[in-house]
Amino acid sequence: MNTITCSAAISACEKAGEWMQALELLSIMVGEGIQIDTSTYNAAISACEKGGEWTHALELLSTMVDRGVQMNVITCSAAGSACEKG
Repeated sequence: MNTITCSAAISACEKAGEWMQALELLSIMVGEGIQIDTSTYNAAISACEKGGEWTHALELLSTMVDRGVQMNVITCSAAGSACEKG
């Protein structure tokens, strides 16, 4: 497992509306010491947004800041959309 395959799996979860699975995969990445990059967080935040889980989306945003992972327009858009839907 690596960042690319995990990000792809989290993206697939997002498209399928499986936000809990996306967060589980993110948790596995942390446990395995796999680097989590901006695109991985974006996919997980988008999964939460599609699932109406704005609190989880904001928690992920906070985790990004804590870990020094750079946000981009997609990150902010997905988090903002999650809050709007919440």
